[in-house]
Amino acid sequence: MQKPTILAIDQGTTNTKVLLVDQNGQVVTRAARPLTVTYPQPAWVEQDPAALWRSVQEAIDECLHAAPQTELAAIAITNQRESVVLWERATGQPLGPCVIWQCQRGAALCQQLAAQGLEPMLRQRTGLTIDPMFSASKMRWLLDNTPNGHQRAEAGELCLGTIDSWVLFNLSGGRLHACDLTNASRTQLLNLHTLQWDDELLALFNIPAAALPQVNPSSTIYGQSAAVGALPAGIPIASLIGDSHAALFGHAGFQPGAIKATYGTGSSLMTPTAAPVISQHGLSTTIAWAMPEKVTYALEGNIYATGAAVQWLDQLLDLTNRQQNIETLAASVADTGGVYLVPAFVGLGAPHWNNRARGLITGLTRGAGPAHLARATLESIAYQVRDVFDVMQAEAGVNLTVLLADGGASQNNLLMQFQADMLACPVQRNLSTDVSALGAAYLAGLAAGLWPTEAAIADLPRPHDRFEPNAAVDRGSLYAGWQAAVARTVFSGE
Repeated sequence: MQKPTILAIDQGTTNTKVLLVDQNGQVVTRAARPLTVTYPQPAWVEQDPAALWRSVQEAIDECLHAAPQTELAAIAITNQRESVVLWERATGQPLGPCVIWQCQRGAALCQQLAAQGLEPMLRQRTGLTIDPMFSASKMRWLLDNTPNGHQRAEAGELCLGTIDSWVLFNLSGGRLHACDLTNASRTQLLNLHTLQWDDELLALFNIPAAALPQVNPSSTIYGQSAAVGALPAGIPIASLIGDSHAALFGHAGFQPGAIKATYGTGSSLMTPTAAPVISQHGLSTTIAWAMPEKVTYALEGNIYATGAAVQWLDQLLDLTNRQQNIETLAASVADTGGVYLVPAFVGLGAPHWNNRARGLITGLTRGAGPAHLARATLESIAYQVRDVFDVMQAEAGVNLTVLLADGGASQNNLLMQFQADMLACPVQRNLSTDVSALGAAYLAGLAAGLWPTEAAIADLPRPHDRFEPNAAVDRGSLYAGWQAAVARTVFSGE
């Protein structure tokens, strides 16, 4: 007899992964599909929503065909956050691009709101600074650029949603338009204190409530699947959660004092808090996850370009095996030779929040070469993480003594060692490449009864290794050089 499994969908910016996860927290099988990201104008970033959904379908089919006798207990969804899709409710047809979280096309609206002095109110109510990364300005842009968009949305003909709601709508055959509290908390339309869409904020951004999804806990039965390819109808859809939040849950970082960094296209540092802590220094207050009976909050710092910087360098140098070759190239020199790269391709995220900044390379000499630039690119990731870590340490009110690391770039040993050196604290790397998907699976398993409690999930095996800081590294002067480079970057964007 087959043991029950969770079908976990991890819809990311550059690829979609689908896993089957058993009751021991082990991955039975997996499949993945790459995705294309396009840049139609400087600092604009988008994807094709139909291609995104096809990638989910294809990965589900491959995964289920590899394990034809598996018993599906539930479906879990985790997703790239803040990205937005607008579609017709009746047909399910998208009416524009998927506007990706990195996209800055909402910058003019955000600048207008900031000029009106609305930053303190928005931060207090939503936990977020005014920035085009968050979903509300993207939603407004989509409605403004769709014929009769506002009128049709007000009439209930259109659906606006983050990626969890887009995937859910399609998985359910168009029956369900919902999202979870973690994704809702990234829109700048959710009131953190009432846990509902805020009427005043909806009016401020001119977003009709009729177009928005219903907000639910992260771990609950949303409904059942429709028959989609190899996926049968009637499977409970039991969790939705943003990918960064899912990673913290996947690490079992349930208590204050835990802190994780996900090294993806961008990076997110997150630490749980018992109650909302409104940052005064550039962090976001967000919902870590929500159970039907309890909401866990978090402080978070979002970095726009970490893995994206590696991808840029890969394209610049025309490398064939990005991660392996960049690590090898960077390791061929002892240091950067004074070169710093600030990858502000679409501005700077936390804790700087300057969407007009643009990237630069500083410290070049005639002796600098590709290896120095490769090392500077990797080190820029660690510096950006330290920018956030230092603020988070100050504001969390607890000691953050070990950084839990996951994501593609965390597989780079040189980066992880330099990260430990820069933070002067150990980095514990999860050896799984599927931490976000596993976190979503755990939440679905709680709702479906595969695991009884968070304690049972904490007891599941999590293979990891550890990088200890090297006290001989002059972290002070290296970091001062980074701060000087960032200051020039920010000045160049003013």
